[in-house]
Amino acid sequence: MEHLTFDYPAQRAVTARAHVGVVGSGDLEVLLSPAASMTASVIVRTSVDGYSHIWKSVLDRFFTRYDGAAQIEINDFGATPGVVALRLAEAAEAAEAADSAQGGAPEQRP
Repeated sequence: MEHLTFDYPAQRAVTARAHVGVVGSGDLEVLLSPAASMTASVIVRTSVDGYSHIWKSVLDRFFTRYDGAAQIEINDFGATPGVVALRLAEAAEAAEAADSAQGGAPEQRP
């Protein structure tokens, strides 16, 4: 099992959480939550070792389009780069939809 971390600059705050996908053969789950700073931080836990350059490439491409300050956790079980990109896009869309449903109000924390 490999653990990877990546950080990207962000331009806007994320105020909602999202959870998409499942950890199963050939798939992964993405958990997206608001970040404490204006940085997007990604933690990848993958069952497949030795592909950090592929993860970096997929994430670099995603963050050319996504500018949210989010904490993203990816739990992978052998997903292809296409599935990774799809799940990241789904998580970003789900968080934005939840934010719109809340009226853009900051998330309430206990």
